Amino acid sequence: MADVKKDNKDTKYMVAENAGSGVIQIADDVVSSIVGLAVTEVDGVARLTGDISRELVAKLGKKNLSKGVVVSYEDAEDGSKKVRVTTSIQIKFGYNILEVSANVQEKVKTALLTMTGLECLTVNVKVSGIEFGE
Repeated sequence: MADVKKDNKDTKYMVAENAGSGVIQIADDVVSSIVGLAVTEVDGVARLTGDISRELVAKLGKKNLSKGVVVSYEDAEDGSKKVRVTTSIQIKFGYNILEVSANVQEKVKTALLTMTGLECLTVNVKVSGIEFGE
Protein backbone atom coordinates (compact mmCIF):
# COMPACT_ATOMS: atom_id res chain seq x y z
CA MET A 1 0.00 0.00 0.00
CA ALA A 2 1.47 3.32 -1.05
CA ASP A 3 0.66 6.48 0.89
CA VAL A 4 -0.29 9.51 -1.11
CA LYS A 5 1.92 12.49 -0.40
CA LYS A 6 -0.11 15.70 -0.18
CA ASP A 7 2.77 17.91 -1.31
CA ASN A 8 3.42 15.94 -4.50
CA LYS A 9 0.95 17.34 -7.02
CA ASP A 10 2.34 15.12 -9.80
CA THR A 11 1.23 11.87 -8.20
CA LYS A 12 -1.46 10.31 -10.37
CA TYR A 13 -3.63 7.23 -10.44
CA MET A 14 -4.02 5.57 -13.84
CA VAL A 15 -7.69 4.90 -14.49
CA ALA A 16 -7.51 3.31 -17.93
CA GLU A 17 -5.08 2.56 -20.71
CA ASN A 18 -6.72 1.88 -24.04
CA ALA A 19 -4.58 0.56 -26.87
CA GLY A 20 -4.29 3.34 -29.42
CA SER A 21 -6.47 5.79 -27.46
CA GLY A 22 -4.05 6.87 -24.75
CA VAL A 23 -3.98 6.95 -20.97
CA ILE A 24 -6.46 8.41 -18.49
CA GLN A 25 -4.92 9.55 -15.21
CA ILE A 26 -6.43 11.25 -12.19
CA ALA A 27 -4.18 13.36 -9.95
CA ASP A 28 -4.30 12.55 -6.25
CA ASP A 29 -5.34 16.12 -5.48
CA VAL A 30 -8.44 15.56 -7.61
CA VAL A 31 -9.36 12.44 -5.64
CA SER A 32 -8.78 14.30 -2.36
CA SER A 33 -10.90 17.23 -3.54
CA ILE A 34 -13.75 14.91 -4.53
CA VAL A 35 -13.62 13.36 -1.05
CA GLY A 36 -13.48 16.79 0.59
CA LEU A 37 -16.45 18.08 -1.37
CA ALA A 38 -18.49 14.96 -0.59
CA VAL A 39 -17.71 15.29 3.13
CA THR A 40 -18.69 18.95 3.32
CA GLU A 41 -22.03 18.21 1.62
CA VAL A 42 -23.12 15.91 4.49
CA ASP A 43 -25.62 17.53 6.86
CA GLY A 44 -24.06 17.95 10.30
CA VAL A 45 -20.44 18.34 9.12
CA ALA A 46 -19.11 21.75 10.15
CA ARG A 47 -15.78 21.50 8.30
CA LEU A 48 -12.81 19.39 7.39
CA THR A 49 -9.98 19.71 9.87
CA GLY A 50 -6.30 19.42 9.18
CA ASP A 51 -3.00 21.24 9.35
CA ILE A 52 -4.05 24.52 7.74
CA SER A 53 -5.53 27.17 9.98
CA ARG A 54 -8.81 28.90 9.13
CA GLU A 55 -7.03 32.24 8.94
CA LEU A 56 -4.69 31.02 6.21
CA VAL A 57 -7.57 29.58 4.19
CA ALA A 58 -9.51 32.84 4.58
CA LYS A 59 -6.50 34.80 3.29
CA LEU A 60 -6.29 32.53 0.27
CA GLY A 61 -9.95 33.24 -0.41
CA LYS A 62 -10.99 29.63 -0.98
CA LYS A 63 -11.75 26.40 0.79
CA ASN A 64 -9.03 23.78 0.77
CA LEU A 65 -11.09 20.67 0.06
CA SER A 66 -8.18 18.27 0.44
CA LYS A 67 -7.37 19.48 3.97
CA GLY A 68 -8.04 16.69 6.46
CA VAL A 69 -8.13 14.01 3.74
CA VAL A 70 -5.61 11.20 3.35
CA VAL A 71 -5.94 8.84 0.39
CA SER A 72 -4.00 5.62 -0.19
CA TYR A 73 -4.25 3.00 -2.92
CA GLU A 74 -4.09 -0.77 -2.66
CA ASP A 75 -3.98 -3.56 -5.24
CA ALA A 76 -6.99 -5.86 -4.99
CA GLU A 77 -6.89 -9.60 -5.66
CA ASP A 78 -8.59 -9.08 -9.03
CA GLY A 79 -5.77 -6.76 -10.14
CA SER A 80 -7.76 -3.53 -9.80
CA LYS A 81 -6.83 -0.58 -7.61
CA LYS A 82 -8.91 0.14 -4.53
CA VAL A 83 -8.74 3.23 -2.36
CA ARG A 84 -8.65 3.76 1.39
CA VAL A 85 -9.72 7.17 2.68
CA THR A 86 -9.20 8.77 6.07
CA THR A 87 -10.86 12.08 6.77
CA SER A 88 -10.87 14.33 9.80
CA ILE A 89 -13.98 16.42 10.47
CA GLN A 90 -15.64 18.71 12.94
CA ILE A 91 -19.34 18.07 13.59
CA LYS A 92 -22.03 20.65 14.35
CA PHE A 93 -23.43 20.56 17.88
CA GLY A 94 -26.73 18.69 18.21
CA TYR A 95 -26.07 16.12 15.48
CA ASN A 96 -25.61 12.42 16.16
CA ILE A 97 -21.91 11.68 15.64
CA LEU A 98 -22.46 8.08 14.55
CA GLU A 99 -25.15 9.01 12.01
CA VAL A 100 -23.13 11.86 10.54
CA SER A 101 -20.02 9.67 10.31
CA ALA A 102 -21.96 6.86 8.59
CA ASN A 103 -23.40 9.40 6.13
CA VAL A 104 -19.88 10.69 5.42
CA GLN A 105 -18.70 7.14 4.70
CA GLU A 106 -21.56 6.47 2.29
CA LYS A 107 -21.30 9.84 0.55
CA VAL A 108 -17.52 9.44 -0.02
CA LYS A 109 -17.88 5.90 -1.38
CA THR A 110 -20.65 6.96 -3.76
CA ALA A 111 -18.87 10.12 -4.95
CA LEU A 112 -15.61 8.34 -5.72
CA LEU A 113 -17.33 5.47 -7.49
CA THR A 114 -19.52 7.67 -9.67
CA MET A 115 -16.91 10.32 -10.49
CA THR A 116 -13.75 8.21 -10.86
CA GLY A 117 -14.77 4.55 -10.90
CA LEU A 118 -12.59 3.96 -7.83
CA GLU A 119 -14.01 1.55 -5.28
CA CYS A 120 -13.39 2.31 -1.60
CA LEU A 121 -12.19 -0.43 0.69
CA THR A 122 -12.60 1.75 3.77
CA VAL A 123 -13.57 5.29 4.68
CA ASN A 124 -12.23 6.14 8.13
CA VAL A 125 -13.83 9.17 9.80
CA LYS A 126 -12.01 10.91 12.63
CA VAL A 127 -14.13 13.37 14.58
CA SER A 128 -11.72 16.00 15.85
CA GLY A 129 -14.22 18.34 17.46
CA ILE A 130 -17.67 19.80 17.76
CA GLU A 131 -18.70 23.25 16.54
CA PHE A 132 -20.96 24.93 19.07
CA GLY A 133 -22.00 27.81 16.83
CA GLU A 134 -21.18 31.47 17.03
